Amino acid sequence: MNPPAAGVLPVPLPLFPLRTVLFPGSQLGLRVFEARYLDLVSQCLRDQQPFGLIALRQGAEAGSGAAQALLEGVGTLAHIEEVDAEQAGLLHVRCLGGQRFRVLGEAVRQDNGLWVAPQVEPVAADPLRLPGPAMLQTVQALAEAIRKLQEQGTEPFSKPYRLDDAGWVANRWCELLPISIAARQKLMELEDPVIRLSLVDGYLRDKKVVIG
Repeated sequence: MNPPAAGVLPVPLPLFPLRTVLFPGSQLGLRVFEARYLDLVSQCLRDQQPFGLIALRQGAEAGSGAAQALLEGVGTLAHIEEVDAEQAGLLHVRCLGGQRFRVLGEAVRQDNGLWVAPQVEPVAADPLRLPGPAMLQTVQALAEAIRKLQEQGTEPFSKPYRLDDAGWVANRWCELLPISIAARQKLMELEDPVIRLSLVDGYLRDKKVVIG
């Protein structure tokens, strides 16, 4: 499935801070059990709107440390695709990453503990850029990784697979690579998909995943 088309951002935008980075087009599964986030999911389903997934720069996702959390300034809209309520008070939520957004000013933590961004602006979607000839091996390595995962019974990414799109290839590698949250955040924020893919390519060559 393609990332949802860009549209008007919900204002204020409810935020779900996590120690992860969501890329446009990425699938994400969440186990939701805190009351504030159960309410968030219910509200988003009712209003048919996404929420903003934003990485934690400092602090905890839950508990007493959440009050001192510092959030990154750029996140990604999470569109709810499926919700499964296996038991009371616990939801399994599958989301798809959509448009990136930038928080203007500061996010606010409400009395119920839910973070919201009073003002946000959209970050432009990656322009369609073909991977250059120097990136061919990195593209082929991703295609091979997809093939192997499919052989193991795993469909790793949302279809269609766009191996002719530099941004899509870079984003999917960013999901797979064992890199820090801070590094993922910087890569996600880059507005030039060719530069993002070039940095991924350099990492893969340094780690001898791609040789040549």
